[in-house]
Amino acid sequence: MKEIIFFSNNKNKIQEISNLFMKFNYKLLSLNDFKDTASPIENGKAFKDNAKIKSVYGYKKFNKMCFADDSGICIEALNGAPGINSKQYLGSENKKNVILNKIISLAKNKNKYKAFFETSICLTLNIDKQIFFSGKVCGKISLKIRGNHGFGYDPIFIPDGMNLTFSEMSLHQKNLLSHRAIAIKKLSEYLANSV
Repeated sequence: MKEIIFFSNNKNKIQEISNLFMKFNYKLLSLNDFKDTASPIENGKAFKDNAKIKSVYGYKKFNKMCFADDSGICIEALNGAPGINSKQYLGSENKKNVILNKIISLAKNKNKYKAFFETSICLTLNIDKQIFFSGKVCGKISLKIRGNHGFGYDPIFIPDGMNLTFSEMSLHQKNLLSHRAIAIKKLSEYLANSV
């Protein structure tokens, strides 16, 4: 079985990706399988740039096929922010609800609720070959924080056509329609047919 590294130590992302990878003939490794791996500085201007920085770094370090993602939420009430700064904007876990409630208040005040999640995955096959896969899911900001599953902005994001936030969905439900699931599906099809 071929090994592939998902360059991440985010336990929530690793769980999502592991579930999505179960049916593919690859052994999925993550930074949890390697002790004390530093991460490179993510100074790209777009999701795609940061995904490439991590993916190439992982390939160079482990000399194995490696992929990484960078993703975030773009919120109409914040003029498209926080985008690639989503992780920093949300801050530490103990301040998360304060920030989420601030976003809800802004959306209500401006009467602008549209938002979308976007992800970019970069697969590094060798030092000179990177392939990109993207996923996007549109939706709206909820009127209050809802749900106990998921992570990040999931408790305030309702995908189009649904009544539940990502946090109110099971991992299986979320993986049927999330931005990351869309990109991983493209990645897995590529791996199945081209590698």
